[in-house]
Amino acid sequence: MRLPIEEPCRLLRVYLRPQRVRIGILAILLLGAIGLRLANPQILRGFIDAATEGAERAVLVRSALLFFVVAIGTQALSVAGAYVGERVAWTATNALRLDLLSHALHLDASFHKDRTPGQLIERIDGDVATLSNFFSRFVIDVLGNGILVIGILVLLFREDWRIGLPIFGFTVGTVLVLVWIRKLAIPHWTEYRKRSAEFFGVLGEQLAGTEDLRANGAVAFARRRFLELSRRLYPVRLRSGLAGYGMWMSNIASFAFGHAIAFGVGASLWRAAAITLGTVYMVFHYTELLRGPIHEIRTQVTDLQRAEAGIRWIRSLLATESGLADRGTVGLPSQALAIAFDRVSFAYRTAAVASPADESEEPHGRPSRIVPALREVSFSLEPGGVLGLLGRTGSGKTTVARLLVRLYDVDAGSVRIGGRDVRDVPLAELRRAVRMVPQDVRLFRATIRDNIRMFDPAISEAQILDAVEDLGIRRWIDRIPGGLDAMLGAEGTGLSAGESQLIALARAFLADPGLVILDEASSRLDPATETLLEEAIGRLLEERTVVIIAHRLSTVERADQILILEDGRVAEAGPRQGLASDPSSRLRRLLAAGWEEILA
Repeated sequence: MRLPIEEPCRLLRVYLRPQRVRIGILAILLLGAIGLRLANPQILRGFIDAATEGAERAVLVRSALLFFVVAIGTQALSVAGAYVGERVAWTATNALRLDLLSHALHLDASFHKDRTPGQLIERIDGDVATLSNFFSRFVIDVLGNGILVIGILVLLFREDWRIGLPIFGFTVGTVLVLVWIRKLAIPHWTEYRKRSAEFFGVLGEQLAGTEDLRANGAVAFARRRFLELSRRLYPVRLRSGLAGYGMWMSNIASFAFGHAIAFGVGASLWRAAAITLGTVYMVFHYTELLRGPIHEIRTQVTDLQRAEAGIRWIRSLLATESGLADRGTVGLPSQALAIAFDRVSFAYRTAAVASPADESEEPHGRPSRIVPALREVSFSLEPGGVLGLLGRTGSGKTTVARLLVRLYDVDAGSVRIGGRDVRDVPLAELRRAVRMVPQDVRLFRATIRDNIRMFDPAISEAQILDAVEDLGIRRWIDRIPGGLDAMLGAEGTGLSAGESQLIALARAFLADPGLVILDEASSRLDPATETLLEEAIGRLLEERTVVIIAHRLSTVERADQILILEDGRVAEAGPRQGLASDPSSRLRRLLAAGWEEILA
């Protein structure tokens, strides 16, 4: 049986090195508890032998007290060892979680496009939790119990080889039988976990869509699907349950056989006057003491084997490099920034869709699918200018915005901001100087204050108040119960779409960027919120270069320049007033035809 210990040891060695003192304490506690557990049967043997020989009462009382003291000491050391072991494990694995999260957040958008948030959460938290079990319970349950088993066998051999040899054979045989039975049971447990994941995935999907199911008359379908999945799950659950029951019964049967061996050997040697009655009990006690260690060793070794795939994924994630090289050394000035696209071409590369049987495989192991987005796009915008970016859905508008904040790198050509190629600017500096205000704002379950400053404690209360005051939204925030301390629900529950955009505008204003990319809010706003939002946008855009992905006529009127994209190419570009007055221009035809509907 192969134990995949080398991989996790090599992976987490660096995280354990700072905890050398705790590991030393853990080793002392572990060895102390093992020593006391081995000593207690010896004390009981002395007590029984003294009692059968008619020893004085004081001798028996001292033996009994010593037994209780050792038993209490054993429990105390075991609890302390478990506590220290958990501290070591969680300190190490939390550091690993932080490194994995930081590494994943710094990977390019292509990496995240091919992975769902749930998948990354399971990998970063679930797989690392398995390693936490390895470094806390594995050390205690496998190494500690292994030492305990060896200690028991050594003491039995030391007592009499005729005792040690049968118990040694029983121990080896029991481990082999339980491992063999476990291998037979694993396929049933694996199948049950797979079916269970499918069942609860569908159940969660249906619960989330309760309103739509009812409104569209699909309740009967949901019930039928639930019943079908239940019928598929039941026999698998039954087989896995029987497999677990078989493991439990095998464990009981094997130790019943072990007890018979212990009593048989002890009785025969006692009749031959080779050992005392106390020694017979000691042999039985040591045999019973083997039950826990053997069970824990088997469980932990199997758990470690199941964790091997997760360990490989963790190492693979840490070895993954971002497609965006962050080697820039030149910063950007704190002022309105010029923009220039020079014959830019770009295509999205996404992993090919996997079949259901391949759901556990990593996307980077599958062939890529190329989705063209921009083809030789060129345009420029002077500092302080306002560009209205128009086009149908899929024309490349959002791709232009993503290239400006460098979520992706161009395939050909160059993107220049402030006269510098974005690849020559440090990413942190670029994303400070270029801020994007999306149409669908992501808010977090936190206070309005933390949502505005994005959890950055370096941003003071005074800076936040100055920003909301300058944007003209201070009065709106003061009307909210709790003001900046008001707690938002998940996904910004408690605020409307327009109010969420006000939070996004405040975020951008705090950064004081030189370039603002604005994906304009939709038209589903009440008049009061729309007026407040328009005023805040006007203040944010003062003395800044602006790119507006326009959806509404009022937004086009803000623009100095117009860029119309079609199928990833520039269909029309020029000054807004000139294009609007030219009867042959696309912009003029869109305005005359009602372009909100045409571009939808």
